[in-house]
Order: sequence, then structure tokens, then C-alpha cells
Amino acid sequence: MRSWCETPAGGYLLAWERAQYERAVADIFGYHALQLGLPALDTLVANRMPHRWLAGYGPAVPDESSATLRTISLHTDYAALPFPEGSLDLVTLPHTLDCHPDPHAVLREVARALAPSGRVLISGFNPMSLWGWRQRREAWWARTAHEAGWHWWAEHGKPVLPAGLGLISPWRLRDWLQLLNLEVEDAEPGTGYGLWRPLLRSAPWLHRWRWLDQAGARWWPVLGAVYFVVAVKRVHGVRLLEPRWRRAASAAPQAAPASLVRHQRESAASDTAIARPEGLDEVVTRPSRR
Repeated sequence: MRSWCETPAGGYLLAWERAQYERAVADIFGYHALQLGLPALDTLVANRMPHRWLAGYGPAVPDESSATLRTISLHTDYAALPFPEGSLDLVTLPHTLDCHPDPHAVLREVARALAPSGRVLISGFNPMSLWGWRQRREAWWARTAHEAGWHWWAEHGKPVLPAGLGLISPWRLRDWLQLLNLEVEDAEPGTGYGLWRPLLRSAPWLHRWRWLDQAGARWWPVLGAVYFVVAVKRVHGVRLLEPRWRRAASAAPQAAPASLVRHQRESAASDTAIARPEGLDEVVTRPSRR
């Protein structure tokens, strides 16, 4: 991934993703932020949290837009982060899920480490785009040529994206996030997908197709080569329930005072005497004649 980012297509990708991350993290507040992978892109440069870390493998790559060399803070397995549960306010995953062998385990670990209302920002290659389609075609051609013994053709059919990627569709990613109680925030129009130019190795030819970015954002946004997702951790409220024995004791009938019972009986007797018609006791029921 590092060497591919130095190509014209890699620079095209980094420029778009840098703008997306800077816009998204600028208004996210908290204390602890973490970036997993891709040292070539500083996703937290526009964030103002006091504690920001970069986790990855190998030495860091200098960011051309920064005057200083950005170093890696820690080396760790992305599926086993050395952070307590609910301790991170922001986590960024720039193509981390594409490069990791178990992306679902990475998401579970991120959801565990996120604090309530914490946010995770994810960017990845879209397998439904022209870039993804070309990657699958080149991989199929290389595999077919290798099985047929056409070594020259097998070498010619090299993947156009970094090797070893596992492309995840944005719809599948949304399902994973929903299972982990990570709610996807609605993106602004034209910001969820990007990069509609063909995947070319030449910078001049890549520049000539720049008009496709504006047309693609308007007419076929879901075919962008890269997607950008923002999700927030939701923790549902909990209401404590009283024990059953306490509810039963409060609902049990209680004995009334003797004075109150006597007063109620006297009131009922007086009401009956007032409502009884005069001469009711003298009424005699006569047998009917047949």
C-alpha cells in the first residue's frame, strides 16, 4: 500500500481522502483519538484532541503536506488494541479493513474501545466501481494465464491496486456496523463516494479525465472508486427494575384502622335508612288467582 500511494493514482486517492478526513474530524471533540494504518495519510491533522496516536507496522512515511516527519506511536494488532473499553473518542480506519485479514474482528475491537457517542471514520475501495472491476479482471486474467502456463501473460496481468486487498462493499460494511450498534451518519451529497476517473498509471492522462469527478458525483455516485463512512456508537438507556418482592409488598392490601371501619359502616347504614321508602315493611305479597 505504501509504494502504491507514491503512484499518480495513489496521489489522486490521498488528496481526496485527506480532504474528507479533515472536514469530518474538525468538529469532533474529545480527549483520545487513534488512527489505524496508512501512515502516508494523517487523518487526525485537523482534529484538536490533546491525545492522538498512530498505530501501524513498520516505519512511518513522511507526509508531504507536513513540515515534520510523522512517526508511529505504537505497534499493535488491530484486532487486539491495548486500550480499555470505552476509552477512545475517535478512531479512523483509512483502508485498514481492506488490508487486514480479519476486518470484522477489527470492527469489533474498535466498537469495544469506543466510548459512548464516539465516532469511527472508515475509507475503503469500492468493489462495485471501475477500479474494483478492473482489479477483479486483472486478477482473473493472471490466475488463468498462470494455470495455462502462459508465464509472460501471467506477469502482464498484474493487479492495478495494492496486492493482498480484500475489498468490502459499503452495503456489507453497513450491516457489520449495525450489528455492533454503530449507527451510520447520513453523508452530505457528494461526500460518501469519490474518485470516478479511470485507474491510469500516467499522471497527464489521469488529469485529462478530471471532468469525470464532477459528472460522477452527480449521475453515478455509488460507482466511485472509494467510499467514506462515518459511524457513531449508540448505547441504549437502561431503566432499573425493582425486585418482585418489593413490588408485591407495595401492592398487598393493608388493614384499615377500627375507627375508620366503624365510620364507614355507620355512614352506609344511614344512607340505607334515608333511601328506604315509607311503608315498605307493610307490603304483603298476595297469591295470584288461577
